[in-house]
Amino acid sequence: QVQLVESGGGLVEAGGSLRLSCAASGRTFNTYAMGWFRQAPGKEREFVGAISYSGGTSTYYSDSVKGRFTISRDNPKNTVYLQMNSLKPEDTAVYYCAARMTYSGNYYIRSSEYAFWGQGTQVTVSS
Repeated sequence: QVQLVESGGGLVEAGGSLRLSCAASGRTFNTYAMGWFRQAPGKEREFVGAISYSGGTSTYYSDSVKGRFTISRDNPKNTVYLQMNSLKPEDTAVYYCAARMTYSGNYYIRSSEYAFWGQGTQVTVSS
């Protein structure tokens, strides 16, 4: 089992940047595929980006953030990051990281595929 704690959220103006971090407990972080999701008020949780356990180029993004957001991971530090650039007001949401143990090099884009979730961090983008 893994516990996840997100940080780095806050208030930023449109066009600005934030970097979210998700710190994981445990000694087997490099066997977990990771994902970022977000949920805006009154909306369903939506996929943002995902990365395989090995990281590198094994990443995938939603169309709404592709080219603006970058997901990465530092396995020795048990941390996954979400670098968010060119932020827009519609990016305002609570952002969650999620983890799924895997022995494949896949990434996962459905929330139902993840077993572990953080508590979320608020990102607010002002216009």
